[in-house]
Amino acid sequence: MAKRKRLAPESTQNPPATSPHLLPQKKHYRQRAHTNPFSDHTLEYPAAPEAIDWDKHYPTFTGSGKVPEFADIGCGFGGLLISLGPLFPDTLILGMEIRVQVSHYVQDRIAALRVAPSTTSSSAHHYQNISVVRANAMKFFPNYFPKHSLSAMFFLFPDPHFKLRKHKARIISPTLLAEYAYALRPGGIVYTITDVHDLHLWMKSHLEKFPLFEYVDEETLRAEGKGPILDAVYTSTEEGKKVERNNGEKWLACFRRIEATRDVPDRS
Repeated sequence: MAKRKRLAPESTQNPPATSPHLLPQKKHYRQRAHTNPFSDHTLEYPAAPEAIDWDKHYPTFTGSGKVPEFADIGCGFGGLLISLGPLFPDTLILGMEIRVQVSHYVQDRIAALRVAPSTTSSSAHHYQNISVVRANAMKFFPNYFPKHSLSAMFFLFPDPHFKLRKHKARIISPTLLAEYAYALRPGGIVYTITDVHDLHLWMKSHLEKFPLFEYVDEETLRAEGKGPILDAVYTSTEEGKKVERNNGEKWLACFRRIEATRDVPDRS
């Protein structure tokens, strides 16, 4: 007897329309927890950052010339975007997510929040400054961000790829750090957090060895006024909340992008 073909729910074939009173539900966007970043995901991507029409992502900012300044790499279900959006209403924030149904969920969640009744006085920027793209950051990160365009990058609870042969798939590596350093302006911050101590040590050691990043402790960042960002890094994501429910430990490591220094030979 032939196998019955499993049909995706209607809501995943055509993501449900949103209304001011109904946010999308994750149960309609079922997806595996992890995906292979080296697979061909038939992604469409821009040839260069200049080819992107950001007005479609941030219509309220049409004609402003603004480009994303915060990038959440592997944004998952968009918890960080939702938390940071109201805190930085004039800063464009972009999430990158490779999983198709998860990215659809974030798109629909943002669309619903934008038309929902505002509970703040700044209704003109009611989640208008956050957006998401389905993208493989390991392959196409430079296609989205020009040089020195970012002031913050977030790597929150990334896939640990536990097996040694899978370490090449980790989102922090010397090659990728060169691309991140290119897009991050001097003074910008890389935020990493994980509940896997081995992965924490991996990310921290690679960033420490890279000449364009220097470690900055949490106390210094809070003294600089970045406490609300750190609070969101700790608590806003689905993964972070799960770790708290399980009484797990979170490992934070942050790094500042520094200016490149060049030794000028003495010609005297």
